[in-house]
Amino acid sequence: MTRVIYDMDKTITRAPTYTRWLVYWALRQAPWRLGLLPLAGIAGIGFRLGLLSRERLKELAQRLLMGNAAPRDRVNFHAAGFAATVVARGLMPGAVAQLAADTAAGHDIVIATASYAFYARAIAATLGVDRVVATGSVWDSDRLRARIDGDNCYDTAKAAMVAAAFPGEHFVRAYSDHVSDAALFALADEPVAVSPSRALRRLAAARGWRVVDWR
Repeated sequence: MTRVIYDMDKTITRAPTYTRWLVYWALRQAPWRLGLLPLAGIAGIGFRLGLLSRERLKELAQRLLMGNAAPRDRVNFHAAGFAATVVARGLMPGAVAQLAADTAAGHDIVIATASYAFYARAIAATLGVDRVVATGSVWDSDRLRARIDGDNCYDTAKAAMVAAAFPGEHFVRAYSDHVSDAALFALADEPVAVSPSRALRRLAAARGWRVVDWR
């Protein structure tokens, strides 16, 4: 079986999903937590200054907006609702068409994303995709902790996680918008830069990769 790999945020979806998820959750579970958004913004500045790792920033934002003991049933319920809103109004038109074309061609679709698996899988399921490689979370029984389980599924870690999930598998194409997925592209016969960032556009030009605009 041949497979194709899709990044999710800004490749399939029009915009990044993590902050949108946190706001979606807080609005429905604890609106008072929205008042903590400025603290998440300060943490973001700390990340840009090199004072926080990407992983720690993600965990801090989750703790501020979701707390440290979200019940599994509520997480699953709201993840399904969030997925429905993303798929209804937040997809790249070209991504929808390409997903349909790849499926019709008999390729197995894999979504690989730095987003948390607990909502990325819900988005993928709504799209009819059941193979997802994403950032894991620590669960304490049925409570979601604000901690990453394993590696953040980003950059070289994403490529390693995909390779580990599908050892020896053949990937026909890989689609992404961001240069951080250069290692992921190396797993596929054909890298495709999707509505790329400037850095990825430069890399694609240097390496002769195809560039498409799915907006």
